[in-house]
Amino acid sequence: MAQLRLHPDRALPAGDEVRAVARRIYRRTRELPLLCMHGHVDAAVLADDERFADPAQLLVVPDHYVTRMLVSQGVTLDQLGVPRLDGTVAETDPRAIWRLFCAHWHLFRGTPSRYWLEHEIAEVLKLDLAPGPDTADELYDLIDARLSEPGLRPRTLLDTFNIELMATTDSATSPLHDHARLREAGLGERVVPTFRPDALTQVGHPGWTRQVEQLQELTGED
Repeated sequence: MAQLRLHPDRALPAGDEVRAVARRIYRRTRELPLLCMHGHVDAAVLADDERFADPAQLLVVPDHYVTRMLVSQGVTLDQLGVPRLDGTVAETDPRAIWRLFCAHWHLFRGTPSRYWLEHEIAEVLKLDLAPGPDTADELYDLIDARLSEPGLRPRTLLDTFNIELMATTDSATSPLHDHARLREAGLGERVVPTFRPDALTQVGHPGWTRQVEQLQELTGED
């Protein structure tokens, strides 16, 4: 079985002199609280504070960097359980999705996606088994068991990662109901919304007019 062992200097510069400086800076700053200004975290995840579903739904299906790499090598979005435009899902077996991902793990060599995934598996989930076709089922079971632990609940991770402020990334027309729930739970100053107007700049999109109307309705502005 391939063991997952991460080098402590893996994110630091290669040159000896510069790396020595980077090590000192890292030691001085690594325990400081985090201000996450572009979090891409769904506020509903923190508002619900429920167990993450399974390894495939957590690490594969919603990560467009992972799925795009696999699709570029012949895997289909249907095989990866990515919902179609009408909301239907072709592959609903998370273990089958995970096996497919692990079978193509070699494709991620040298990519940021592999760096993030290895960090999540080794540092967050505290596992030392590397993904691969021979380890897929064992790793799936180990991750699934970890996800049942109280320490892996979304709100607990805010403390684990020492996050002082989390700015979620919300669409311009979000009614922010989940943020209202977080405020009621006492997290309103720690988890805040971010106005993301990307969709409103796509004036050629068929739904653009309706989105502008929704924004007007939500804000009471013309």
